[in-house]
Order: sequence, then structure tokens, then C-alpha cells
Amino acid sequence: MHMKRNGIGRMKTRLVLPGLTASVHDHRLSLFLGVMSACMLAGGASAFAQVSSLQANDSLFNQFNQTSSPGASGSSALEPAMVGSDPNGASAPPPVAAPSPRKKSSTVSGQTPVFFNADHLIYDRDGSLVSPEGHVEAWQDDHVLRADKVTYDRNTNVAAASGNVVLLEPDGEVLFSDYAELSQGMKDGVMKNMRALLKFNGRLVANGMRRTDGKVNDMSRVLYTTCNLCLDDPKKPPFWQIRAFTGTQDLEEKKIEYQDAVMEIYGIPVLYLPYMSHPDPSVRRKSGFMVPGIGQSGYLGVFARVPYYLVIDDSSDVTLTATLPSQTGPQLQAYYRKKFNSGDMQINVAAAYVASSSRTDSNAYYDPIRPGFQGLIFAKGEFVYDDTWRYGFNLNNATSAAYLRDYHISGVGTNVLSNNIYLEGFGQGSYTRLNAMSYQGISGSFANSTVPYVLPHYIYEYAGQPDSLGGHFSLRTDDFSVLREQGVSDQRASLSLNWDRPAIGRFGDLWKFTLHGDTVAYNATGLNQQPVYAPYTSTTDARALPQAAVEVRVPLARTAGQWGTQVVEPIAQLIVAPNTGGGGYRYFPNEDSLVTQFTDANLFSLNRFNGLDRMEGGIRANVGLHASWKYKTTMLDGLVGQSYRTHRDDTFMPGLGLSDRASDIVGRVSLSGIGYDLTTRGRFDHKSGRIHYGEAVASFGPSWLRASVGYLYTAENNFYDLTYAPGTVLPASTPVYQLVTTPRNEAMLGLSTHYEHWRFSAYARRNLEAEQMVALGGDIAYENECFILAMRLYKRYTSILNDTGNETIMFSLTFKTLGSFGFRAF
Repeated sequence: MHMKRNGIGRMKTRLVLPGLTASVHDHRLSLFLGVMSACMLAGGASAFAQVSSLQANDSLFNQFNQTSSPGASGSSALEPAMVGSDPNGASAPPPVAAPSPRKKSSTVSGQTPVFFNADHLIYDRDGSLVSPEGHVEAWQDDHVLRADKVTYDRNTNVAAASGNVVLLEPDGEVLFSDYAELSQGMKDGVMKNMRALLKFNGRLVANGMRRTDGKVNDMSRVLYTTCNLCLDDPKKPPFWQIRAFTGTQDLEEKKIEYQDAVMEIYGIPVLYLPYMSHPDPSVRRKSGFMVPGIGQSGYLGVFARVPYYLVIDDSSDVTLTATLPSQTGPQLQAYYRKKFNSGDMQINVAAAYVASSSRTDSNAYYDPIRPGFQGLIFAKGEFVYDDTWRYGFNLNNATSAAYLRDYHISGVGTNVLSNNIYLEGFGQGSYTRLNAMSYQGISGSFANSTVPYVLPHYIYEYAGQPDSLGGHFSLRTDDFSVLREQGVSDQRASLSLNWDRPAIGRFGDLWKFTLHGDTVAYNATGLNQQPVYAPYTSTTDARALPQAAVEVRVPLARTAGQWGTQVVEPIAQLIVAPNTGGGGYRYFPNEDSLVTQFTDANLFSLNRFNGLDRMEGGIRANVGLHASWKYKTTMLDGLVGQSYRTHRDDTFMPGLGLSDRASDIVGRVSLSGIGYDLTTRGRFDHKSGRIHYGEAVASFGPSWLRASVGYLYTAENNFYDLTYAPGTVLPASTPVYQLVTTPRNEAMLGLSTHYEHWRFSAYARRNLEAEQMVALGGDIAYENECFILAMRLYKRYTSILNDTGNETIMFSLTFKTLGSFGFRAF
């Protein structure tokens, strides 16, 4: 060994010191510190070199950008610390985390050994200094320290690291520094020109930092952002940053606090706060006040919404939101969420005091809105019992539709609120569901006394495997009990059996033989009221409809070389069943077949009604021609067809084109390719060719600029007459339905674009028959790795009772990892 008496020498041989063993292996030195009390990072007296006269240095961001890993900023789509949406549409808490195993502490125990790697070791016997140099790397537990040089003072137990200092923490945080002094097992120390790379692209910079007991980092001249620096000019300030005189990073509470903080946009101060704080980016959930929102409406006046987020435990949380309007009473809302091992549950309750009401409408015909307390409860949950069964519930109730509209609560766009509790089972080829439902009318066009209770509704379906004849057997039962205070109350039991046998002929023709039977039994009262208005008040009856059908398709295909492939497929179907017309259907309730439409989609259906309360019978033939042409990336596909029957069927409403022996003609054409899609369908009078129903939807353009158009036309609208007051008993001659001869003629136009960080969309819907707009809206958004700007405008022109339409304007700013701020006007 060669060394200077009072200086520093370079080790050339093996050196043994008390508690320290060092060996030289070529150009790399490995050290094992076996006795922590005698080594660099052991507990003991601390001596720190004070970092003073620290001045704010924006160039630290430039250094940080050069030293940090390029991939560390990859989470550009991160939402703010409080993410998601609550039923108010305000900022909502993040997803609730399920309970997880306890993480390892980020502090070092001081009892585990420290391992070193270095190119060289310099030892000063007189000064008691040990100095690993060159690519120094030290690790203890999950802590890693890297530097060009580390000098350890054995007398003070303080280690000084200099030159490209990097400290990797167990939670993923990475600290960069020009110079650092550490002690107490890396739990205490100071850093000069500190740069920290946090989770989700968080970047924290300070001229100086002191760490105390591994729990608190006190910083001076602080900058924080989640934005990337400009690659062309890294000296330019980021999109936004927080600049503060001092700051504190609480590692236990996972919170960062600032004193004398200024929010800057592109280096321009826009907001000063004497104090501010936000959760550490590594925290997904943290109790505290969220960023408030403000707005304005004609009923509420100017209002503020102040949310407070409370973490209850690892699997539950609640958001409390106070709405403070200037023109009426306040509202308090609580949104609770809970995760279980078997499922999850959400409960949203709200209450408001309406000081006065300018509304004259009601949530039912005879339930006007009066000043006083208003409220709501929305709740849902779903739970898995085992691999076969699951169950859940949905609860939605409010005191009035006006309350939902006035306070702009979700659900305002619906006519009714629904409630149900259900049990579902999934077996091999089978499905079952037991359901109980109730509804609340929240529009003046619905009387709550006529809205049904379904107690219960039972469905069972089974599909079997192929049998010895090559057929498939299936069955379905759909049973329910419907109760109304005023109107039809009925109980139904049904059973549908079906057997299909496919076959392929000698010439490639495709056959399908079907045997089908429906049996339905009823017990009903109040048939002379809505929605049936039958000539009798009650019935207990049953009916059955057996059907036999055969269908044949003959696909004819050819390849036309460079012109692609063409397919022409004639289709014919014959159905034999007893007649169901003659008005006998009026003696039975109608709960599931109120609305139907004859199109190409149900041309070959055995029953064109949506349910079993109305059935299509008789001997009938359905014919059609299907054709397609595939040329390179373009596909043209079409279908045209018609139905014929041996008798007239007045079961169908007028205007559907199915009552005569020859039905209307239905057809569809679709064209698709790269960058465009077009589908149009229609129904035409079989005698005059006049269009009774038509729709077209098209979209075209590249992904960054997409346009869509739509069109809908119906010559008449069929609906069951609900304009009579509840309890009205009508004579037998009253029609079951009314035919509205005013055509429905609407057009829709939409446009969406996406270019780099910008997104834009707009749409318009117009009633061409009435020559007035139905709805108009659009939104624009900008999003980068650290910021979201979103604006939305919506205007509804339609009227519902005394609600003559509304306008909604929304504006929000999101600073990722900090929070969102928004404004609403409606």
C-alpha cells in the first residue's frame, strides 16, 4: 500500500479497517459495509453543510429536462388528482381503490447493510475520510444513490455526494442534485439545485432542500409543473408552473405546500396565493376541498359549487358538495361510493330549500311544485355471488322534475325515473333474471297514478345443443305482474318454444326449417283505461299461436377479376299460422308491443311486434333479394323485400304498411370503404311508391376531420292516446290509438376534428317540417401532457310544458395533478 502521511493516496492493495473491508478488482471496487454504526450512513451525530444565499434559478428546469429520463413523462393523459365525474357534472373524486397490502416504508431502518460500486476508492487516514470515485452507486433496501464522487466522514457520519447526484426513492420518486449531504440512513440531508421527478410527469425544482427524518422536505425558491419543456428552446418557461418562495413536501401526508405562490402561464403571473397546497402526484385519493366551480342560470342566479372530498377508508369515499345560489335556497349533496370484494355501490343524495318558485309545471298532473324542501336519491349497486349468480339494484327518485331542471342534476333529460332490484343467473346455455321495477313520472306528460309497478318480472331463456336431427331447441318464458293505481293492472305468464333445423342443398342453397309456438295467459283489470281502452273492464284468458316456417336462400357468387366479387342472394320464406286479426286482440292487455316499425331488419321475423302481447299470425310469405359487391376496399350491400298474406290483419296500427294483403316495400343500401360509411333504408307504398318511412346516415373523412349527416322521415306517427285524464272511462268505440298525419321530417349534421392537441365537434338537428331547429351544440377542447381546456355550448329549442327550451354553456380548466375549475351557465 502506498499513501501520503497527511494527504490522500490511491489504494493499490487490499485494506482492512474496523468495520470496513475493501478490495480492488481491476478498475471496479466493491465495498461491503458490515457494521452500520461505523459506516457512512449509520445513525449518529449529524453535521450539515448549510446551503445559503440560494437564488431562484429557472435554468434548473433546463438541467432537469436534460438529466431526467425521456420516458418518465409518458403519462400525459393523467387526470387531476381528483378525477371522474359526479352526478352534478362537477369535478368528482377519483376511482376508489380496493384494499391493498401495506406498502413497505420509504424510510431506511439503518440496520441493513449498504452496498457500494465505484471505480476507485480514496482513503485519508488522518482525516478519517473515505471517498469512492467514478460511477459511484450505493444502495440500501430500496434506496439508491448515484454520483460522480461520494466523500464519507467517519467522525461525523456525514456523506457528501457531488457531480450528477441522483437519489432513487422506493415510491418511484427520483431526485437530481449538483451536491448533497446525507446522514441517518439517507433520512436526513440537504441538496443544492434539487430537481425531483415525481409520478405522472410531476417536476419539482428548488434551489435548496433540507430533508428531516425522511418525512419532510423543506425547499426554497420552488418551481412545480407537470409540463414538458420545449425541445427547441428548453430555457423557455413551461406552459404552466407554480413559483413559490418556500415549499414543503410532506412525505407522510403525501402533500406539497407552498408559501407566497404564483401561478404562471408561459412565464406570465396570472394568480397569486399566499398559501396553497395539493396532493403529491403519487396520491390517487386525498381528503380535502376540491377546486370550486361557479355558474349562472335564470332560476338560480349566480351560484357557486364547493366540493369537499373525504376518504373514509381504502374502499370507500364521499364527496360533499354545497351549491350556493343567489336567487333561491342552497343545496347540499353527498355522493358516496363503496367497493366490496364482491361488487360496488354508489349513493347520491341531495336536498335543497326552494325559497320561491317561478315554475308552474308539476311532476305529475296534479302535483304542482311549491316552495319548500326538495330532494333526490340516486343509488345503484351490483354484486357477484358466485360464478353463476349476481344481483343488484337501481334506485332513482326525486321530488319533482322542476327541481332536477333548476339545479341541473342528471336525469333531467328523461321522462321517468326508474327503480329496480334484480337477480341474474348465467348457466350453460341458459339465462335467468328476476326483476322488480317501479317508475316515477318527472314530466308533466306523465301522471304518476298511471305509471306501472312491475312486481315481479321473470325471464328465463335456454338454448340447447344440436340434437340427433341436427336441430337446435330453445325456449323463453317472460312473466310479469303489472300494477297501476289508475289504468290496466295485469298478470301474464308466457312460454315460447322454438326449434330450428338448418340444411344445405345440393347446389349450395341454404334452408332453415322452424317450428315455433307461443302461449300466453292473462289476468287483467281496468282494460277500459289506458293504455288499452278495451270495450271490457277485465279478462282472464289465454291464447296460443303455433307457427311453422321454411326459409331458403340461394347465394349466387362470381368473381369478376379486377372488378371484385359479386353476390346475388334471392330469399323466400313461408310461414303458416292461425289468423290473429279480427279485433280479438283488444280483449288482451298490451304492455310490451306498443311501438313497432316495419323495416328490412324484421322482414323475415316470425313476429314483427316487439313483444308477445300482440302477435302476428296467418299464412304469409316474405320474399327478398340480397346483393353485395366487394371491390378492393369498398363494399356495397343491399336488400329489398316485401311480405304477402292471405288475409288482412288489423292488429297492426294504420300507417305501418302491414295491414293489407301485400305489405309496403322495404329496402336498405349500405356503402362502406376507407374513410366513408353510408347506410340508407326506407319503406315505400306498394301501390303508389310513396315513401312512408326513410332514414339515412353517412359519415366520411379522415380520422382527423370527420363529417356526419343524418336524415329521418316518417309520413305519420302512431301512438297510443294518453291525453285523457286519469280514471276516464271511455266508450267501446274509442280508438285504441290515434294516427298523427303530420310527417316527421328531420335532418342532422355533425362535424368532428382532431389535430394534434386540439379536438372540435359540432352538431345541429333541424325539424324540416316545422322549419325550426331542434337542438344545436358544439364543444372544443385542448389537451396536452399537463393541461386541459374544454368548452361546450348546447341549446335545446323544444318545449316541455312551461319549459320552452334551454341553453347550456360550460367552460373548464384542468391543471393535471392540481385540479379543475369550471363555469356553467344554463
